[in-house]
Amino acid sequence: MKRPLEYKTKVAIIYMTSLFMEIMDTTVVNVALPTLAEDFKVGTDGIEWVVLGYLLSLAVWIPASGWLGDRIGTKKVFLFAIAMFTGASMLCGFSGSLNQLIAFRILQGVGGGMLTPVGAAMLYRAFPLDERAKAATAVLGVAVTAPAIGPVLGGFIVDTISWRWIFFVNGPIGLASFVLAWRFLREHTEPDTGPFDLAGFLLSGAGLTMVLYALSKGPSRGWTDPLILGLATTGLILFAVLVVIELRIEHPMLRLRLFGERMFRRTNIVGLAMYGGFISLLFVFPLYLQRLRGFSAFESGLAQIPQAFGVILASQIVGKRIYPMIGPRRLMVGGLLGAALVGFGFANVGLHTSLWTIRGLMFARGISMSFIFISLQTAVYARISKAETGRASSIFSPQRQMSSALGVAIAATVLTTGLRNAAGDGVKSADAVQQAMLGAYQNAFLATAVMFLVAAAAALIIDDADAAETMSPRASVNRVETPTG
Repeated sequence: MKRPLEYKTKVAIIYMTSLFMEIMDTTVVNVALPTLAEDFKVGTDGIEWVVLGYLLSLAVWIPASGWLGDRIGTKKVFLFAIAMFTGASMLCGFSGSLNQLIAFRILQGVGGGMLTPVGAAMLYRAFPLDERAKAATAVLGVAVTAPAIGPVLGGFIVDTISWRWIFFVNGPIGLASFVLAWRFLREHTEPDTGPFDLAGFLLSGAGLTMVLYALSKGPSRGWTDPLILGLATTGLILFAVLVVIELRIEHPMLRLRLFGERMFRRTNIVGLAMYGGFISLLFVFPLYLQRLRGFSAFESGLAQIPQAFGVILASQIVGKRIYPMIGPRRLMVGGLLGAALVGFGFANVGLHTSLWTIRGLMFARGISMSFIFISLQTAVYARISKAETGRASSIFSPQRQMSSALGVAIAATVLTTGLRNAAGDGVKSADAVQQAMLGAYQNAFLATAVMFLVAAAAALIIDDADAAETMSPRASVNRVETPTG
């Protein structure tokens, strides 16, 4: 007779299913943008709001998710998030105009903004500290597999069926997630949430929205553009005001005092550079294959799959055996240096580099990322109480979003500048122009490697003693717990 699944396993399955849907949706939509522009007869400036609208909606709702989950209940908020994301996705598929599609994407962002932080809080509350690495392993598999499958699935759907089905495909996944969550999740609230922090909500939402918009548009409009400068400056000022207010009031929406905990503070610093390096390469990679070398979106997506294989193979060993024995510091540093070396490898690709070489680099990158993600995701909440996990997640999630946007902005600026210079001299031969364009892509790949090197340097300050409770007793028995600060 089979034993029933433990509650923590049910939470992991439900969260992984929902996370897969949310991450895959983003990559699938990116593939469909040219087709959407053609269908709605608009240019790049118009169609990009299909992505930007969703991104900016996330920025508003992610910071509020921790308070909402603690006050209303994590199960209720998670069910609402799934229903909102899935329902809005269906509406996107029925859109009759670009404005309708953008509006429904903004609604999707409301659900997506709550889905990840509330789900992560439930997951890490369900797993005891010494099993957090197993939970991180499960999340990692989804976080890397979904972006690999998305372009392949998106390219197939757009080419053979209709762009509308990139949204309709979320229907059965969302429905299954909702039913499982309604049936198996337990409700969790925190008694001392305090009143809703309206000032924190408005300042964080407005600040994140302005900065993310500036980071998204800066590479194309130019960083000296008055709109970009104005939004970025205003956003940073709002952040400064937010910090002052949130540290002074008794019940802040964003509990920035959590940064007083050393491990949480240091892992967030590492993540700020690491996520930028991770996402920025995934931004440059398909452009290199599709625009420079002429491969299809489907072929480009297939070339990313070895990264998922590398993650899946290595993460089982890292999460179950290596992390519990040696802790996060050496895993982070080693993984980040490995990812940087892969970035340097991509910085040396050519116009005729074998796809097998590229697949090999992606596979090696997947192995490196398993070391990084598992140690980071496990250690970040190591010294955070279960009561504070929801609030910690609502800080870690926007930091990750910001890091990703910053990384893409840096890589896009390097790439755009290089491509503009390559096309600027009309006297050049076609071969010379192509070589100059290759140089632009190589420099963009190099920028991703530098981000990983910065993260590796930051990871040197991680202290394994701060994560002792997430390790095996044999590994941590001789470690002296150090005071936070």
